[in-house]
Amino acid sequence: MKTILEICREVADLAAVKRPENLFNTGSQQENIFLSVAKSALDSLLRYGDWPELTREGSIITDGGKCRYLISQYVPDFYSLLNNTIFVKDKCERVIGAITPEQWMRDKYFSSPSSDIKFILQNGCFLFLNPPPDVKIVFQYRSNSIVWDFKTFEEKSVLSANDDVPIFDEYLVKLSILWRWLKRSGLDYSEELNEYERELKKRFGTCLATKDISLAQATTAMGEDCHAVTVIYKDK
Repeated sequence: MKTILEICREVADLAAVKRPENLFNTGSQQENIFLSVAKSALDSLLRYGDWPELTREGSIITDGGKCRYLISQYVPDFYSLLNNTIFVKDKCERVIGAITPEQWMRDKYFSSPSSDIKFILQNGCFLFLNPPPDVKIVFQYRSNSIVWDFKTFEEKSVLSANDDVPIFDEYLVKLSILWRWLKRSGLDYSEELNEYERELKKRFGTCLATKDISLAQATTAMGEDCHAVTVIYKDK
């Protein structure tokens, strides 16, 4: 468990430059560069994919008559939804995969009403096609956290202290900071970038399940009282 400052000092050793003493020293150009590339490295890892380290479970309880629910009100650290993990937790649970935006438009304007609960993510909200019944909807999502506080263990979405600890694998973070620092310094970084990309794919690949497990089939025999949830995505 290494802090972001300790990782940056290891990068400085590899790059044969002076070790940073305070990443938030606004009077030092070199330390400002280290802070900038560290933030870029963590943000890039956050956006790379659905890391297990970032997987969280959230839920909303619908209120009859309402179609719009502000995501931050239920999961303040929400970054993106994990598809095929949306359930109605009621008398039984069922999940249906994503549908296309075209299907959403057909259902909204042309199709006859159905018992399916359908929604899109729009403007930071869950927007339901029709007012859903009073149910609890559970789902998995990717958190926007990138570090946690060394003293309080609180997860944070912003790097704000020298002793913040990256949520991601520290070796990956070090490699990512190294090639970015070399690039910002006008030095050749091709070898370091290649090493980082190889390690990134290997690390991320080991986190993936060998295959998707369908839970919908197991609930089919439980009767017709199940609610199905369908989700589509709106491009950001």
